[in-house]
Amino acid sequence: MNVMISRVAGAAVRWHDLPGDGDPIVFIHGLGCASSYEYPRLASDPALSGRRAILIDLPGSGFSDKPADYDYSTSHQAEVVAEVLTHHGVSRYFLYGHSMGGSIAIELAERACAQVLALAVSEPNFHAGGGEFSRRIVEQTERAFVDRGFRQMVEAETSAWKGCLQNTAPWAVWRGARSLVEGVTPSWWARFAQLSCPKALIVGERSLPDADAQKAAAAGIPLHAIADAGHSMSWENPSALAETLAHIFTPG
Repeated sequence: MNVMISRVAGAAVRWHDLPGDGDPIVFIHGLGCASSYEYPRLASDPALSGRRAILIDLPGSGFSDKPADYDYSTSHQAEVVAEVLTHHGVSRYFLYGHSMGGSIAIELAERACAQVLALAVSEPNFHAGGGEFSRRIVEQTERAFVDRGFRQMVEAETSAWKGCLQNTAPWAVWRGARSLVEGVTPSWWARFAQLSCPKALIVGERSLPDADAQKAAAAGIPLHAIADAGHSMSWENPSALAETLAHIFTPG
C-alpha cells in the first residue's frame, strides 16, 4: 500500500496501485465505503485483466487517516485525489467514480480534463439535495450522529458493507453527506454535461427508470445499464460492471 501526506486534508492518504499495463484506471469510492474494500474484485475481473488500477481510500475512509478538522467536502476530496495522482507521477488516467465518488470524479475531471482519458460515473449525485441515505444522515446534527446515529446505523446494517462502514469515521460520513445535500455551483450535472473528455453514465438496471439517465441519453451521453444490479453494482454484478468499464476505457 502507498501513502502520502495530503496538504489539503492535513493527513495521510493511502492507496493500492495494482500493477498492469497501460494508463491506469483510477477508482473513487462512495460515502461510507473504501476503494480498498469495494474495488479489488472489480479491478481483478478478467475483463480488466492486465490493466493497472489505482484504488484510493479517501480521507476518513478505509486505511486513510480520519482527521477531525477536515470538512470532507466533495471539492476538497477531489483536490486530495489530484494530490495523490501528482505525487504518484500519474499524468494520464481513466477515471471511475461511484455515487459520491462519481461527484468527486466529475469535479476532478473538470479541473484536470486534459489528463483524463475517459470518465465513467455510476449513479453519482448530480444535484444538490442528496439521496435518501445522505438526507437521513444530515437530518441529525453532527454531534447527535457521531454520538448515537452512526452506531445505530452500523448496528442495523446486515450486509457485508457493515465491515467497511464501521471503519469509516462518523464525522467523515456526516460531513460528506452534508456536502452532497448542499451541492455545488454549477451543479455536478452541469459540469458533467460540459466536460470535453470522453464520458459515460452507468446505472443499475434496478434503478431504472431514472430521470438523470433519461437526461444523459437525450444529451447524447453514452448510457450503460448493469443487469441484475441496483445502486451497489460493484457488489451485485461486478463482472458486468467490469465489462462495461473495459468497453468505456478502451486504450487508445
